[in-house]
Formats: sequence, C-alpha cells, structure tokens
Amino acid sequence: MDASTSDLAVLWAVILVRFVLPLFIPKYPLPAIFACFFVDAADQSAFQAFTDVDLAGYQGYDKALDVYYLSIAMLATLRNWASLPAVQIARFLFFYRLVGVVAFELTAWRPLLLLFPNTFEYFFIFYELVRSSWSPARVSTRFFVVAAIVIWVGIKLPQEYWIHIAQLDLTATVKSLAMGASPETSWNDAADQRPFAFAALIAVVVGIGAAGSLLIRRLAPPSEHPLKLAADPLPEIIDEAHERDRSIAQGWRLFDFHLLEKIVLVGFVTVIFAQALPGVDASTAQIMSGAGVIITINAFLRIRSARAGRSLESATASFIVLALINAVIVAGAHWLLRREDGGLNVSATLFFLLLLTLIVTLYDRWHPVFDVRFSRSRSPRATGDEHT
Repeated sequence: MDASTSDLAVLWAVILVRFVLPLFIPKYPLPAIFACFFVDAADQSAFQAFTDVDLAGYQGYDKALDVYYLSIAMLATLRNWASLPAVQIARFLFFYRLVGVVAFELTAWRPLLLLFPNTFEYFFIFYELVRSSWSPARVSTRFFVVAAIVIWVGIKLPQEYWIHIAQLDLTATVKSLAMGASPETSWNDAADQRPFAFAALIAVVVGIGAAGSLLIRRLAPPSEHPLKLAADPLPEIIDEAHERDRSIAQGWRLFDFHLLEKIVLVGFVTVIFAQALPGVDASTAQIMSGAGVIITINAFLRIRSARAGRSLESATASFIVLALINAVIVAGAHWLLRREDGGLNVSATLFFLLLLTLIVTLYDRWHPVFDVRFSRSRSPRATGDEHT
C-alpha cells in the first residue's frame, strides 16, 4: 500500500469512527460521549502522527462532525432524561450553539463562537455524571440552572476565547511548555525525546483526576444507587410501537412545533456540512427549503401511519424504509432539475439524504417518549420540580 493510499485509509477510518461512535450515545450516554470527545480531541494528532495529510481544510469537517454527534446527544435527552428542566436547558443550549455555528460558517466571524459557546456538551456530561449515582428527577430546577451558568461562564467562555479568539491550541501549548517540543512535533516523537517529562505530564493528569474525584466524593451526598452508565429503560407506557404511534396521532399535527423543530435541526446541520463538503454549490436558502419539503412529506406520512396504527418496531427498519421513501423524492427532484441546470450532485445529495433520514427517524421515535414522560397526566415528580 503506497503512502497516499495509507493516508487516505487512516483519514476515512477516523471519519467513520466519528460517524459511528455517536450512535452509541442513546444507550451508553457517558462512555459514548467521552469516546466522541476523546476522538474529537485526538484526531488531528493521529493525522499528524500517522499520515502526511494536509489538515488546512479539516477544521470545517471537524466542526461539522462535532455538530453531528451533539445532535445525536440532544435527541438522546428526549429519550433518556428524567428531568424536564434539564431537558429544556439542554435543548436551549444546543440550539443556541447551533445558531452560532451556522452564523460562523456563513460569515467566518470568529467571535460568534465565543458569543455562542458549546455549553451543551459539558452540560450533557454533567447531567450524566449526576445520573450515574443519583436520581436527576429528584434534583431542583435551580440546581441545573446554576450548573449551566457555571459551565457557560466558568469553563466554556474561557475555552472558546482560548481556541477561537486567541487561536491557541491547548495540546500544542502543553506540548511546548511541558515537553519543550514544537507544535508540529507528534506526541510520539515528543515522548521519545523527553520520556521523563512525558511520564510527569501523565502523572499530573492522573493526579488532577484523582483529586477531582476525591473532592466530589467529599462534597457530594451519598450515592443513591450503584454506578449506572447504561441509559435507563424506557417508561413501560411508551416501550411499544403502538403507544408511540398513539402519542403522535393524538398530539402531533402536520404544521406544528415538531415540524418546525425538525426543519431547523436538519436544515442547520445540513448547512454546516454543506460548508465543509466539496462540490456543494447550493445556497443556504436552497438547502433549507429542500430539507423543509422532504421533512414535511415525511411528517405527513408519519402522522398518517401513526393514525392508521402502522409502525415498525425496529429503528433500523424505520430508517431503511424512510431512506427509500426519501430516495424516491430526491430521484424525482433530480429528474426535474437535470432538465434545467444539470441536476444534483449525487454523492453530496446521498450523504445529506442519509443524514436527514437518520435525524428524522430518531426524532420521530424519541420525541414521543419525551411527550409521554412529561405529559400533564403524570405527577409533578416526573418533572424534577418537586424537590429543592
């Protein structure tokens, strides 16, 4: 295998991992989000260590892949979280950041990333850390609001300033100060050159982690249950396809908030990817309108299917069926547009089609869980507001 083929293999392996790992977030939220976080932090170092790939244009891909896995995490809150205030805070933080990323991609004005910090990711991690040992449904709204403010002001604003305004790289800075190596030097080479400094750095990181863990144990109340890393099971009332259909049939309308939320979510994510992918010349308005048309058709078919009591139990089967439906829609659009302006970019359209189908499938399966869990007929305890 020649060097260029090897480089391409590493590149695609990393990208594949970054697309597959987020799919584990709904079932294993904390391990999977940490894995995504680690891969996101380590991918460029891996490219530097094992390839000669030019990383000049990778930042756009990196940001788009970040938005992808955070989208899966946000949808997972609808499926898993037992505290209504926490879900509402998480959704606000996610969409607030999403607006900022879209604005940045369209204007390239870096301060937008400081004004719209990625607080959602750390708030998601914080909630799952709480859930691992305690019951979030018993925690007050004020607790989660204060946590979000602390993460926003105390952690994310300094981090976003460091990365996007000062444009400093944390790993490169640590490598330079602790290892005496240039930013271009790979971690492998830096460790070979100064093994004792590298061992000391690892010891410091482990020490900080141990000290933090000890502090949490001292300050936090006793655990309410054994360590829990897998997601909680779905409520019994919703753990069947026909119950999910009943929620959609009774509470959803074609032109309602669900449709608007899906169009914004899918449209904005698609716009961000469109800025990174080569060969995409569609405007933002074209992307949003195209996504809106397809999602509206999907919503019409989903509501009709729910009211008729027809549903697929498997998420994979639902995804495949919806992907085939959307492929027919796009094929018709391709046939029409080809006669006017040469048609669509098939590879980019196929990618966007699968991305759209995945997000819509997960939304339509998990938002009814949220609807049932926090319906008015349930007790105040389910919302997390009963305890202070």
